[in-house]
Amino acid sequence: MIEGVSIQVILTFTTVLFFIGLYGFLTRTHLIGILISLELMLNSEAINFVAVNKYLHPEFLQGAVFSLFILALAAAETALALAIILQVYRRTGSVDVKEVKELKY
Repeated sequence: MIEGVSIQVILTFTTVLFFIGLYGFLTRTHLIGILISLELMLNSEAINFVAVNKYLHPEFLQGAVFSLFILALAAAETALALAIILQVYRRTGSVDVKEVKELKY
């Protein structure tokens, strides 16, 4: 257990981080802002996995393994998303979501 910090505090913190990321994901029109919000959501879940694992089964490392998997997935997702965003910027001169909708047709 973490001395002086209860599981409720950590879960509340990760829940607030997740919903801040969700709000940013749903309200942003800039592609970089959407990507940052998605990363915030993934990182809050990684913290959640480690915290729950630490409090429930401190002798096992499943939470840490899952969080490393989430971080690797987030790194790959960021690289792919930035490549797509760069191509959108080259074609439209903007990284606004409304410009991306015009590329569908």
